[in-house]
Amino acid sequence: MAVPHVLIFPLPLQGPVSCMLKLAELLCLHQEIYVTFLNTEHIQQRLLNCTDVEIRFEKYPNFKFITVPDGLPEDNPRTGDQIMKIIEGIEEVSSPLFREMVIAACGGPTCLIVDGIFTFAVDVAKEVRIPLLYFDTISPCGLWTYLAVPKLIEAGEIPFKENSAFSTLYSLFIIVNLLCLCRCCFPQKFSGNDLDALVNNVPGMEGVLRRRDLPSFCRSPSLDCPIIQLVIKEGKHIVQAQGVIFNTFEGLEGPILSQFRSMIPNIYAIGPLHIQIKAKLAASQQCLPKTTTMSNSLWKEDMSCMDWLDKQPKKSVLFVSIGSLATMSKAHFLEFWYGLVNSMTPFLWVQRPGSIIGLEEDEDDNINNVPKELSESTKERGCIVRWAPQEEVLAHSSIGGFLTHSGWNSTLESIVEGVPMICWPYFVDQHVNSRYVGEVWKLGLDMKDICDRATVERMVRQVMEVNKIDFLERAKERSHLAIASVAENGSSYQDLDRLIEDIKLMRI
Repeated sequence: MAVPHVLIFPLPLQGPVSCMLKLAELLCLHQEIYVTFLNTEHIQQRLLNCTDVEIRFEKYPNFKFITVPDGLPEDNPRTGDQIMKIIEGIEEVSSPLFREMVIAACGGPTCLIVDGIFTFAVDVAKEVRIPLLYFDTISPCGLWTYLAVPKLIEAGEIPFKENSAFSTLYSLFIIVNLLCLCRCCFPQKFSGNDLDALVNNVPGMEGVLRRRDLPSFCRSPSLDCPIIQLVIKEGKHIVQAQGVIFNTFEGLEGPILSQFRSMIPNIYAIGPLHIQIKAKLAASQQCLPKTTTMSNSLWKEDMSCMDWLDKQPKKSVLFVSIGSLATMSKAHFLEFWYGLVNSMTPFLWVQRPGSIIGLEEDEDDNINNVPKELSESTKERGCIVRWAPQEEVLAHSSIGGFLTHSGWNSTLESIVEGVPMICWPYFVDQHVNSRYVGEVWKLGLDMKDICDRATVERMVRQVMEVNKIDFLERAKERSHLAIASVAENGSSYQDLDRLIEDIKLMRI
């Protein structure tokens, strides 16, 4: 009987890679399970350049990295507006190599764990008769809206039906953006009263979601949008897996997880993964060298911001980051900056290189031609870095709020640390996440589709001053639930144990 051997294949983006590396380490702690981690060559090189991931995994003799090309030219920025090109490259170039690896491997994998968007994995798993587990690293509440897309189409809720003048204007707006962005990433910062209409055909979310809260691709005026077709395909394939893994916990998304169990009985909610792995390492009494970090970042982290935070009063600083993929226009960037400065709140802002469209940067990625009043005010009470150690930042005692793009990892990390959020979502599930943060979990404010300095200032003041105590108290309650979920006999602790035992039984 073969030794349990898991092949893990993430979507080659910061969030999925980081999540799946944490899962890989959790599996490696059980020495009787072998893990092969399949990265694209581009992602692997960035990991090696920016982290000590190789050193960290050297202590696991049951782990190895392998790589495949992603089919994209090296100068492709691989940002959010390139999502469809990334997925197309994986399907055209990487997936045939993935299939060859699985089929040709002697004594190879006994279980596949792949990103939920990789629909080709179902056919490979069936061909080789290997169990397949999908790991969807987006939020379950976001994925649930993906699976509802056929129902929304059937009910006529998408594409959106507008009055003729609105429809013409919106179509022109889409065309202009298609010239600037990839064909699947439709503009999320579009305003209009019709976007406030409630959506009625997402089971369990009635009365919660508005049109503007649906995943960004739902704003396409045509059902021929490639990302919509891909999501429909994903919905058909995900139910064919032996189970689905989520980075979440019952105390946060219990009602949504119940909806999933009605169609996929084997659901493993094992998050928040970033504290699950820390708890398991502590329990196993494994100590990392002092120079070793837990980072899986694809950017070099600037640790100087931690020294700056040390000098700030408790719960006084707003952390600002739009994540690893999102971009914004120069106009939005300046509105953000004026809003932050006008709020009179100390802020730590991650300005990722290449994230501001149309902004001139010098060869050292320094921003040119910034209005003097902004630069002067920032010197007084702000700190700007190219990239930050986000988990450590959110855990710092001086952080009182987080202006975020509502990526799922960022949302969970904020919840764990009890940090209220101001949400400015960029694409896909982030629109759903921001609605849940503001309307369902009451952990912050939803600022989607708005970006003017007055709104930014008002919302910052509301979270950091006016309603600060209420937000912090509710955030603290959710934090306790998150931490309890990974403690012994917690829901995520038990689901992880169940996942590991199930993998051990998946032998050829």
